[in-house]
Amino acid sequence: MELPLSDVIIGAISKLIDDAQVDSREPTHSELETLISRSGLTSADPKSQGQTVGKAKRVRATLNWAIEHNSPAGSKLIALILSQVRAVGGFRETSPNYVGKEQIANAISAFESENFSLSEIGDIRPKVLDTLKGRELTNFLEAYAQRAKRGSEDAALLSGTGKDLLEATAKHIIQTKFGYVPTNANFPTLMGQAYAALNMATPETPKEQNEPVIKEYERAIFQISTSINKVRNREGTGHGRLCVTSLTQEESHSIIESVGIGTEFLLMRLKQSS
Repeated sequence: MELPLSDVIIGAISKLIDDAQVDSREPTHSELETLISRSGLTSADPKSQGQTVGKAKRVRATLNWAIEHNSPAGSKLIALILSQVRAVGGFRETSPNYVGKEQIANAISAFESENFSLSEIGDIRPKVLDTLKGRELTNFLEAYAQRAKRGSEDAALLSGTGKDLLEATAKHIIQTKFGYVPTNANFPTLMGQAYAALNMATPETPKEQNEPVIKEYERAIFQISTSINKVRNREGTGHGRLCVTSLTQEESHSIIESVGIGTEFLLMRLKQSS
């Protein structure tokens, strides 16, 4: 996943590692040097030119060079910095390396303007899934399946698509196996086509004598998935969100966890079929 590189993004990223107004915090200059090197931007690093600059100015200068001469390397550096800031607790308010509420809000806004969604805990994802294809989309869906299994509510909603993980996964499977995604198909139809692509059994599939016992589990996943979709459409906003008054928080979390289990199972079968 290639992250956006723009003037507003560069400014926001620089603020995430700026410690000029506070006691020194991670990432350190040494860690930044490693990240810059991994991105292939050492020659653009002011420190490599003998200059003594603060961390924010160092990152700005490196990324400003990249935006003109090597955009992919700049995008990689942004991703590495976000990952490092998250790893050292920069997005956690109780951490000594916390970057600050305003800095995080500015970064969220900056990525929002580039059609990317940065969460308050540092996770980032594209708002439009059409920008991802093939294995990269599989990895993306797997990551959110794991979050959904832990009951993370935002993982059940792919912002900007209006579709939850199960529907996005079904479309991905159809695209991967058949080379197209049907338009205006309802959720049960999409799931049925995804199941057909993976040679899985739906509740409508006749039971065969001595069939593998896993076929019953496949049917159960299908039923759970279509039930979740009905709840989403009737009780939610129609866009994957399940935080409504007729559902308790425990019920919502249970449904979201089931979304993760179903998504993970479908993606596992997709990988097995390739």
